[in-house]
Amino acid sequence: MQLDVSIEADWPEHTDWEALAARVAEAAAHVAPELAHARLAASVMFADDAEVRVLNREWRGKDKPTNVLSFPMLEPSDLVDLAPAGPPEMLGDIALALETCAREAADKGIAVADHAAHLVLHGLLHLAGYDHEISDSDAEAMEALETKALALIGIADPYGGSHQS
Repeated sequence: MQLDVSIEADWPEHTDWEALAARVAEAAAHVAPELAHARLAASVMFADDAEVRVLNREWRGKDKPTNVLSFPMLEPSDLVDLAPAGPPEMLGDIALALETCAREAADKGIAVADHAAHLVLHGLLHLAGYDHEISDSDAEAMEALETKALALIGIADPYGGSHQS
């Protein structure tokens, strides 16, 4: 059982973004069991920097693009208490910025698709209530989950082994 991910993609990269998002969601469900629920749905928008800049300005008061934004629609406690049967529940929305993602991937010397997979995963974990900005230990825990999930789909540790597992 895994959450349903729908996408909107305008990225020119020759990648099946829908399949990538589905693989990431499945991996996320393996490392964060609260995401392993068939009733959950999330949307992922593969946008450009201009679109993400507008969202970042409107929702976070930061007038600049960023690599990924997440907009949760459920509280973490809602995930724990979610009954097995019932209508779909929207976990939230994720938006990725093409130019920022491509630039970061180039800086890291990795494929855009691999970096996008990491960012989708990062966004899904935020939707589930994980937050690396709370403390160093929360950041390390989130990084460890990301590393484990990415390894499940054949993507190398994006942190270079700099965290504790």
